[in-house]
Amino acid sequence: MTRDIGRVYLIGAGPGDPELLTLKAVRALASADVVLIDDLVDRRVLEHAPRARVVPVGKRGGCKSTPQAFIERLMVGLARRGQVVARVKGGDPFVFGRGGEEMLALAAAGIECTVIPGITSGVGVPAALGIPVTHRNLARGVTFVTAHTRDGAGPDWAALARTDTTLVIYMGLQRIDAITAALIAAGMGATPAAVIERGTTDKERSVIGSVSTIAALAGAVGLASPALVVVGAVVSLAGQRERAAPLRQSA
Repeated sequence: MTRDIGRVYLIGAGPGDPELLTLKAVRALASADVVLIDDLVDRRVLEHAPRARVVPVGKRGGCKSTPQAFIERLMVGLARRGQVVARVKGGDPFVFGRGGEEMLALAAAGIECTVIPGITSGVGVPAALGIPVTHRNLARGVTFVTAHTRDGAGPDWAALARTDTTLVIYMGLQRIDAITAALIAAGMGATPAAVIERGTTDKERSVIGSVSTIAALAGAVGLASPALVVVGAVVSLAGQRERAAPLRQSA
């Protein structure tokens, strides 16, 4: 007997720690026949998909990647065969995750699609280090930007400097020298900055300095992708939790 047409879940797995997966994502994974999983997603999330066939469809900057068009065709083909497909991405599928492209491809093919948001790295990774991306006294907003664009063109760093917001830069480590040079030219040399590698995981490493020093600091300890660059006064709050005095119990 032929099954009815299937469906696709676009799932955000969060910034790295598998325990940051949402309850809705867990329920979707439990119903999946097939899981298409990105390279940077912690494989422990697959514990929630015990009956699913797992297909790696990794996409990493600077590495050989599964073509996006192939992933979209695969999702459509599986769903048309009656499969429940869980497409699992790091962070949030709609924040530099190509989830929007996949949603449109599924809609064009008449496939039902449910988007399950995840904690984006731009919020979760700084938070794990004690950096709030917004703060009433330090940052009136936050700007998420990618240093890796399809056409190879970089953002207008001078314009971003004028926003007076926290800058959270995805995929920026490979271009950190050019990024910091542009921000220094825009007058941000003394602004606090951090580079965080594999945030929220047990392999997390980070350096904290200023826009003028952060590239050298990251290079000195050999930080590597995946890494997030955070620029703004809020970076000065990193580690404040550890320096806070413990509460005293009254006698």
